[in-house]
Amino acid sequence: MLARDQWGTDIVDELTPEDGEPVIYKTRFSAFYRTDLDELLRSCGAKHLIITGCTTSICVESTIRDRRNLSRSNHEATVLLVERIFGSVSSSTDFINTVQPAGALTA
Repeated sequence: MLARDQWGTDIVDELTPEDGEPVIYKTRFSAFYRTDLDELLRSCGAKHLIITGCTTSICVESTIRDRRNLSRSNHEATVLLVERIFGSVSSSTDFINTVQPAGALTA
């Protein structure tokens, strides 16, 4: 996944960097994970960051979480999202105890 110079990793012609412009090669969902992006932004005094991408729920979210020093776990982020917006979250034991009639579960 995300191997440099493989299918789907080319920079589109409209965004080809000018000579001397930095290019960050990422190997995971987040553009900050094990890259020099943070150092590059700090060295040029960046105060604002605009993050765009195609895979909003994965790459964009992972990059934002890393920039804000939030959890790097997609699982934890999704659980929080479900808990706060979509529904509720529980352990499997709590779920079984809630839906299973008393005494109906056999070992």
